[in-house]
Amino acid sequence: MNVNYPLEQSLKRGFIDYRIEGSSYDPKLIINRPEKQNFLLNILQDEIDTCEEFFFSVAFITQDGLNTLKTHLADLATRGKKGKLITSTYLEFNDPDMFSSLLQLPNIEVRVSEKPGFHAKGYLFSQKNYHSFIIGSSNLTMHALKINYEWNIRLTSYDHGEVIQQAKSQFQHEWENSIPLTNEWLEHYRKVRQPNLNQRDLKITQELSQSTDTYVVANKMQKVALKNLQELRKKGATRGIIISATGTGKTYLAALDVKQAKPKRTLFIVHREQILNDAKKSFKKVLREPEENFGIFTANKKDLHAKYLFATIQTISNPNYQQLFNPDDFDYILIDEVHKAGALSYRNTINYFQPKFLLGMTATPERTDGFNIFELFDYNVAYEIRLQEALEEDLLCPFHYFGVTDYEKDGQIISEKTDLKFLTAKERVKFLIKKINYYGVSGNIPRGLVFCSRKEEARQLAQQFINEGIPSVALTGEDSITTRESKIEELENGKIHYIFTVDIFNEGIDIPKINQVIMLRNTQSSIIFIQQLGRGLRKDPSKNFVTIIDFIGNYDNNYMIPMALSGDVSHNKDLLRKATFDTNYITGLSAINFEEIAKEQIFNSIDIAPLDSMVELKRIFFAVKTRLNRVPYLFDFIDQNRLDPFLIANKFTSYYTFLTKIKENEGLITAEENLYLSFLSREILSGIRKHEIILIERLLHLESLRLSDLPELFQTNK
Repeated sequence: MNVNYPLEQSLKRGFIDYRIEGSSYDPKLIINRPEKQNFLLNILQDEIDTCEEFFFSVAFITQDGLNTLKTHLADLATRGKKGKLITSTYLEFNDPDMFSSLLQLPNIEVRVSEKPGFHAKGYLFSQKNYHSFIIGSSNLTMHALKINYEWNIRLTSYDHGEVIQQAKSQFQHEWENSIPLTNEWLEHYRKVRQPNLNQRDLKITQELSQSTDTYVVANKMQKVALKNLQELRKKGATRGIIISATGTGKTYLAALDVKQAKPKRTLFIVHREQILNDAKKSFKKVLREPEENFGIFTANKKDLHAKYLFATIQTISNPNYQQLFNPDDFDYILIDEVHKAGALSYRNTINYFQPKFLLGMTATPERTDGFNIFELFDYNVAYEIRLQEALEEDLLCPFHYFGVTDYEKDGQIISEKTDLKFLTAKERVKFLIKKINYYGVSGNIPRGLVFCSRKEEARQLAQQFINEGIPSVALTGEDSITTRESKIEELENGKIHYIFTVDIFNEGIDIPKINQVIMLRNTQSSIIFIQQLGRGLRKDPSKNFVTIIDFIGNYDNNYMIPMALSGDVSHNKDLLRKATFDTNYITGLSAINFEEIAKEQIFNSIDIAPLDSMVELKRIFFAVKTRLNRVPYLFDFIDQNRLDPFLIANKFTSYYTFLTKIKENEGLITAEENLYLSFLSREILSGIRKHEIILIERLLHLESLRLSDLPELFQTNK
């Protein structure tokens, strides 16, 4: 057999006759198609994962573009594989921080071409039995790899092919005539660089200009929410709740709704005075009314007659201060972070006042304390926008998530049972710092939150970082609000680089300049995971993206990581494995990458996790029932994105059987009827044979169906 046959066949298919059967060697035109989750990025990542060596010649590189390859390059380094990269100073586009990030990569040798007009975009890979190369219009930037409309072509060749020989020869020639990237070269470049104003800088300038204007326009999410709130009130509703991811403009939305509702007096309740002052500023920008219309109600200041009053819950819940107002003084009351409303202070306040409309706002309505937020607001969810939707609407700062392997000693990776002395050992600290430096931050000056599992761990790690020359501090629930706010200010000003904490910053804190979130704890729930990740997602001119570094140990709950990132809480193990392996579901300029060993830790967790246990299924059932205020239908589990209904059918033969076991069935059916239901549940519910579902749907709506009608029926529903 001719060993060249697969390549010859692919060349014929690519350049002579597309009807010929192809192979993995086929020439391929690569175009970013976000709607199909097809990106050049994934082709590059796959090539890196299997190559023996690589050569990149790329004019423009950004930190975010480089980040997308870091876990793949780290795995390559583990296998002892290296590569070379040539880039340029053309138009002085490349940022010094990007060059600094390149210097952190141990298995890439980098040189800088000073050739005028260097504008190359080529990626060459030496695979085991062949060479592949991608040439086209894409630089190594996040926009080029995922968003921009770019044309690139992937070609393959054996070692003696003419084109590959030309490419290698040209690369070698340019390599020999380029300058090695060193710290000395970089320092000189920092001093002499005079970049042109690029589009990103222009966009930030425009955003800053707009932010100083007093006119606020509703974004797409807010327009829908405002319409829904108006409709609620028209129907006679007196309460409603908005569920919105952190950073998506809840306060502006609240102000915009006050503007459209035109209440005589408004009360806005928050849980911290710092948030109160920010909310007041936002309302003033939207409403554009005289200063004297806006007042503060705290322990130190009480503007009793303000048209728009901003109060802390600690003050307004005090019975002595409540008596200063009549129950109907405010016809519109808004409560921020309303998931805290189970507390007595909130309940007393809500029970005392009698507004015409009460609006609650939260990013996390699902509670673990048993309090039903939805019932409090008459099950009127005016609008809901979660992480994925917010990213799609460009409401949040893009994030780069890196799932990395935690420290390993004597063949054992950190786990729930690891002793504190090993968590804070010098060897682990050096390991953590090395990984943190490798994955980096936007701008290379960290302003990071580090979530730990124990208070003493946070304190000792903060001290260890200080010993390594990294200014840090530990904060726990034992520290006062004043102390916390002081250290937050130091973090934003750059006096300290890291705050180590346990839980207290999961929610209700706004630190826009955070550009790095580090997770050193077992993931206890997908809710907490998203809360912690969300601390860095608020947009700020100081950063292009936020880096999330998740140190994944040998934890039983690792399966929650892909569940939280993908938003798929169906508990379907196959989907969770897919969400770990294929992370194209993340939208826009964000990216998710796992180191190979970290993936294995997650896969192991998925394998052993009891995702269809009776305890877990009951928990999900009652969570959905709480939200809907009725026994859910099977479709409700899909609609609420909470569970794959087939898990119930597979475990209990039918949903009815499950309901009887938990005593939630609302009627009785015969054993024979349940057999029919069990058959449909087992055979049809999985949706594997879609034509059967189409046929059943048609039979339900027609008295008869001829066999000759089937081809047209299936073709129509193709």
